[in-house]
Amino acid sequence: MGCSKWRAALNFGHLRVQSKLSVFFTMIIIFTYLFYCLNGYCDSLPRPVYDQQNNYQNKITLNDGASQQEKITHNASQVFREQMSDLSNSEASSDNISIANSFGTKKFPQAIIIGVKKGGTRALLEFLRIHPDVRAVGSEPHFFDRFYDKGLDWYRNLMPRTLEGQITMEKTPSYFITKEAPRRVFSMSRHTKLIVVVRDPVTRAVSDYTQTLTKSPGLPSFQNLAFRNATTGLIDTTWSAVRIGIYAKHLEYWLRFFPLSRLLFVSGERLVTDPAGEMGRVQDFLGLKRVVTDKHFYFNQTKGFPCLKKPEGSSRPRCLGKSKGRPHPQIPSEVLHRLRDFYRPFNLKFYQMTGHNFGWD
Repeated sequence: MGCSKWRAALNFGHLRVQSKLSVFFTMIIIFTYLFYCLNGYCDSLPRPVYDQQNNYQNKITLNDGASQQEKITHNASQVFREQMSDLSNSEASSDNISIANSFGTKKFPQAIIIGVKKGGTRALLEFLRIHPDVRAVGSEPHFFDRFYDKGLDWYRNLMPRTLEGQITMEKTPSYFITKEAPRRVFSMSRHTKLIVVVRDPVTRAVSDYTQTLTKSPGLPSFQNLAFRNATTGLIDTTWSAVRIGIYAKHLEYWLRFFPLSRLLFVSGERLVTDPAGEMGRVQDFLGLKRVVTDKHFYFNQTKGFPCLKKPEGSSRPRCLGKSKGRPHPQIPSEVLHRLRDFYRPFNLKFYQMTGHNFGWD
């Protein structure tokens, strides 16, 4: 009898140990799963997010009002059920809020609008964002010219999530004139497609000056900034408004790293007079179906440039803000003629380099 009791006690002890080990390993699996989810690795689970990137962090929570400890104690199946329920509730929310699922991953941009300032880059980006296969950062990241020391992981985290077949994009016009940018972009990916929106450099310089003048009303006159010596007509190429328009010089740096086939040059003038035509070229270059067509545009006589027609569910059409289409100050014709003479040889070289005559002369 004593031996039987001892064996029964031993078996009972084994069962208790096995039970504790089972619970222990189960908890390890659950904690490991939750650790990865809380650190953003559960991209396969459907989580609702507002289409605006700034609201993403507010939608990633598992359960509104839950404490950190409560989240950790949920088991894996409960997490999944709560997220599925949250997804259904979000899809049934107000039609006035644009909702998208967070399927997909954050990737480096396959295409970047690299320039130029006051050439029409904002218009191009807004037109492209109509396309369902384009996901773009709204603000300018300035990674390759200002924040490169933050690292590629920081840069990728700025990007929106994309599905298979969608293109990630960003635009920062100052990249085109930054000497270090071509090498840095190439180091990220030699396959990156680059878009440059160019405009008559004289008109672009005046537009650049106009924008600066609104921020600094006490700015010297255009001619005082444009010339080192007004008598001799020597142009001051250190002034950024003038320097940006020497497109051939800046392009040389990019062609050291990227073949011409990787660059598309969009006419800022044609983006105003024929937005659908230029958008057709851009979509072809990006390998996209021509979804953005003339049906999306109308010409706003007041602003002097095309706007997007009213989207469904919106009360008004989408036009660029007040900072676009400002009236330019009167510049003496002699100043403009001298500046045009200065740019002419650079323009001709740019035409030869790109194989496209933009007709600025």
